[in-house]
Amino acid sequence: MYRYVLISLLAILGTMTGCVNADDSHSRGGADNGSNSDQTSESDESHSVNGSIHVKAGQKKAEVSTVNGSIHIDDDASVGGAETVNGSVGVGAHATADSAQTVNGRITLAEGATVLHTVSAVNGALTLHTGADVGGTLSNVNGHIILEAAHVGGGIKTVSGDIDVGSNSHVEGGILVEKAGNEFLWFFHWSSNNSPRIVIGPGAVVQGDLRFKRQVRLFVSDQATIGPVSGATAVRFVGARPPK
Repeated sequence: MYRYVLISLLAILGTMTGCVNADDSHSRGGADNGSNSDQTSESDESHSVNGSIHVKAGQKKAEVSTVNGSIHIDDDASVGGAETVNGSVGVGAHATADSAQTVNGRITLAEGATVLHTVSAVNGALTLHTGADVGGTLSNVNGHIILEAAHVGGGIKTVSGDIDVGSNSHVEGGILVEKAGNEFLWFFHWSSNNSPRIVIGPGAVVQGDLRFKRQVRLFVSDQATIGPVSGATAVRFVGARPPK
């Protein structure tokens, strides 16, 4: 229960640390969407405080981590784990990581990328492109979760994030949308009163229970296969996308 609170406190401390180099960061380019920390200097080292980490194509490294900065894992590379506080995580095509975690930032898995265990964020979108595979849980608090013909082995969890399980995606372990206000998120004002929009696309399969502990808008393709639903009423749709 207290895990996100602890991580969030680290995020605040990381942001305060990053302010020391704020003047320098304005002069650097290459910023990624949604993360000011991407403007810090990039390093090919495994650990940093104020700086992004770059794992080059084909390289193999143990765990890589930073506080204020993003992590870029190039195609066909391999890392023991990728963890940042303020920054995004990008796993390149056919690259492998044991896990991927951030507090403030998006996580993106390119085509055929694999994360053996969990992928998690507090504030950030999670995107899995075609053939991407997550062996454990895919979870966030806020941010859009998108699967494009991808696989998740340990279920999907969110509080306020929209979820798009795209065509031909496969989710094992079901879907859980927690009640807003859990994990003391009200303290950080990161929960949302908007109803998450959950879409299960054509040819998608969700094995396990779909549990909704708050109000959601659930749309399920007539060509999708899902498990038992509790806490919501599924609206069936025909075609590639449901009505807005």
